[in-house]
Amino acid sequence: MKEEVKKNMALSNSLYRAQERDELILHYQPQVNIDTGKIVGLEALLRWKHPKMGMIPPNVFIPLAEKNGMINSIGLWVLETAVKQNKKWQDMGFPHLRMAVNLSIAQFTNPNFAKDVDQILRDTGMNPKYLELEITESIATRQAESSANILNRLKELGVSVSIDDFGVEYSSLNRLKLLPIDRIKIDMQFIHGIEVSEKDKAIIKVIINLANSLGLEVLAEGVETDTQLKFLSKNMCHDVQGYYFYKPHSIMEIEKILRKGVGRI
Repeated sequence: MKEEVKKNMALSNSLYRAQERDELILHYQPQVNIDTGKIVGLEALLRWKHPKMGMIPPNVFIPLAEKNGMINSIGLWVLETAVKQNKKWQDMGFPHLRMAVNLSIAQFTNPNFAKDVDQILRDTGMNPKYLELEITESIATRQAESSANILNRLKELGVSVSIDDFGVEYSSLNRLKLLPIDRIKIDMQFIHGIEVSEKDKAIIKVIINLANSLGLEVLAEGVETDTQLKFLSKNMCHDVQGYYFYKPHSIMEIEKILRKGVGRI
């Protein structure tokens, strides 16, 4: 236990310097329309390239950032970097794609966040319709009314909003219908259960039908196999994200993919 505490303290201290030393990087994972095979969006995924420990995944260092108070500055850096990169790709002549960026609860509830988003969009000149802000189901439904107010302020800027990891929290429909969202992302645990669990398949069908009835788009996360893809296609889930098509890639690798057009890597 002591060793774990020491390790976390050392990592937390290193994290303070990581931003200054450009150790934080973004990789981008394409989102694909399975009817056309075309890339329709990208999700920005944060990585920490530690000089001694190598690549540290976000599930390790994000909780540390939440504890040491760095989460807002890191989150803002991610948002600004992703929007700048997306606008750069658009200016280079690549297809205009939506860029999805995950929000922490600290960012989402920050009273200045909508102003920050607006400023970043103004500074970069990117059309707001190409920015998608992702919040988890637990954040969205914890206090549905206050969440709806925050989301409405963001929607006024012209951005889209999606609920990430949907299905895990079993949100009530009454709370969900209050939220001005555009897209539901089905959590990968259900997608991975397609081949082994009739319950998971039933839950996916319910989520897709729910999305359709509420006029929402739906995207499946963590798609890795033909069986999963065929099931989703049969049940009218048109957009997917996962290793079946693409893993998260660096800027240079994404540019190669975009030049190539469509396909699997």
